[in-house]
Amino acid sequence: MNFGQNFIVIFGLMLFEIISSVDNAVVNAHVLRTMPEKYRKIFLFWGILFAVFIVRGVLPFIIVWIANPSLSLGELLSFVFKNAPEISTYVEHSKPLLLLGGGVYLVMVFLSWLFLEEKKYAFFVEHFIHRRGFWFYAISSLFLTVTIFLSLRHNPLLAFSASIGASAFFITDGFKKNAEEKEKKLLDPALSAWSKILYLEILDASFSIDGVIGAFAFTIAIPLILIGNGLGAFVVREFTVRGINLISKFAYLKNGAMYSIGMLGILMVLESFGREYPFWLAPLNTFLLLGIFFYLSWREIEKAKRLPENSASTTAGPSV
Repeated sequence: MNFGQNFIVIFGLMLFEIISSVDNAVVNAHVLRTMPEKYRKIFLFWGILFAVFIVRGVLPFIIVWIANPSLSLGELLSFVFKNAPEISTYVEHSKPLLLLGGGVYLVMVFLSWLFLEEKKYAFFVEHFIHRRGFWFYAISSLFLTVTIFLSLRHNPLLAFSASIGASAFFITDGFKKNAEEKEKKLLDPALSAWSKILYLEILDASFSIDGVIGAFAFTIAIPLILIGNGLGAFVVREFTVRGINLISKFAYLKNGAMYSIGMLGILMVLESFGREYPFWLAPLNTFLLLGIFFYLSWREIEKAKRLPENSASTTAGPSV
């Protein structure tokens, strides 16, 4: 790809990483407020190194290696940094395995949010679906069964990849559910700062998986994923320190992130079965969905600002 195409992909990756990590940033900000300044600096400095260079830096390599277990470390590095034609061709052939596992994971993340998670409802249908959360298990099971059935008709390894994606969802979802329960304990000032730092790092690692897996819907070029996700992680850390109150006001951004995750998951599943899409489709999906929900959030903020004015004028009554 040329420079312009690379820029679009990197910007899309950065935006997707930022929005998909908003929940993580909110938890981090709340816990950091209960810690002494010294430990906040330790977490923010070493946390960036861990989040960017270890979790988001190493995880893409691991995902590519899982899809290509016969590659040696040298061959994997040759594909990533030298773009060796023979290795690139080999990885391209295994791309459906990577896409289907990641796509199943993202679709199940979206379904879990849509059916089970408490949220600020942007549309009435979200409230309607949430009240019928028990359907998550039936719909997810049917989705996985149909995906595995279609996979077996193409390649048995695709079915195995789909099962890995589902397993990854249940493992990380368990971490996230546990994190929600533990958040109140983390706010306890009596808990040691080192315990909080360690737990936040583990939590960050579990949240980062969504962003890294979703990145493969944009590209399989690991250098672009490292740059885009790395920049996004830096921005999220800045929000954690300075702008978390501001971003928390945009109540529907999480909705936009989840719809983007769902669409990326569907694109990855379809592409794994042979459909081809232009490079700009995944970034455009992210831009449009986040733009829609950013507007809805901004409209909500403006409506809230007008309420005090209306209530004040009503209280004052008619002038004499």
